[in-house]
Amino acid sequence: MPDMLEFATNPFGGVIIKPAALPSDTQEFRRRLAESLSAWHAKGFKVAWLEVPTARAALIPVAVEAGFTFHHTGQDYLMLTNRLLEGAFVPPYASHYIGAGGVVLNPQQELLVVCERHRATSALSFKLPGGALQPGEHLVDAVIREVMEETGVRTQFDAVVCLRHWHGYRYGKSDIYFVCRLSPLSQDITRQVEEIDDCRWMPVGEYLEADNVSIFNKSIVQAALDSPGLKITRIDGYPDPEKREFFMPKDWPGAR
Repeated sequence: MPDMLEFATNPFGGVIIKPAALPSDTQEFRRRLAESLSAWHAKGFKVAWLEVPTARAALIPVAVEAGFTFHHTGQDYLMLTNRLLEGAFVPPYASHYIGAGGVVLNPQQELLVVCERHRATSALSFKLPGGALQPGEHLVDAVIREVMEETGVRTQFDAVVCLRHWHGYRYGKSDIYFVCRLSPLSQDITRQVEEIDDCRWMPVGEYLEADNVSIFNKSIVQAALDSPGLKITRIDGYPDPEKREFFMPKDWPGAR
C-alpha cells in the first residue's frame, strides 16, 4: 500500500491535498508526493491541487520539481496545481479588483467630494469618496464604509447607478468600479488625514462645470442624478443575504 499524502476529491476529477497533513520533512514529502502522483495518474484524476502554508514553504521547490506550477497566493499560503491529464482545465484565479464610489447628495444639492493626498499633481482635483471591497464584504457595506472612513459622513444605500470596467489595472488585473447613490445621515465632515487632502460639500452644478474634474467623474455623477438605478432586493429561494446581494430595477416583478 503506497504511503500517499492525505487528500480529498472535487466534483471535477481533481484531488485536493490536505494542507494540515503535509509533512514538514522535505525528503518525506518528496517520497510521498511521488507515490501519490503515480497513484492519481493510474486512477485517471485530472488535476492535483496543493496548498502550501507559509510554515511549510520549504516544500515548494520539491513540488515544482514534481511538475506543480503556481496558481495563486494568499497572505499565508501558496496554491499550486499539477495537470495529471494533459490539457486538463484549471480555472484561473480571480482576475479583477472590485471598487465602489459613492455619490452622496445632501438636501442642499451639494455633492460630497474628496481630493486624495496621493495624486499626480499638486493641484486640487476632486472625486467621489470610495475604494476597494475587502474579502467577503458586500458592495453596499463597502461603499458605506469607504465614505465613512474618508469623510466621516454616515450614509444609507439607495441604488447602483452605473459601473466602469477596465483592463490593465494594478498587478495586471482588470478593475470593476461600481457607482452607488447614497443618502447622507449626517453632514459633518471628519477627513481621513492619511489619505485625503481635502473633503467638502460642493454644489453639484459647480462640480459638473469644474475644469479640474474629469469627464468620467462628471458622467457618473450625472448618471446618479438621472438614473433610478438598481435597488438592493431579495429573490425567493436565496434566503442567505449574508452571502449574496442582488440588484434589480425597482419595478422588476420579482423584486421585494
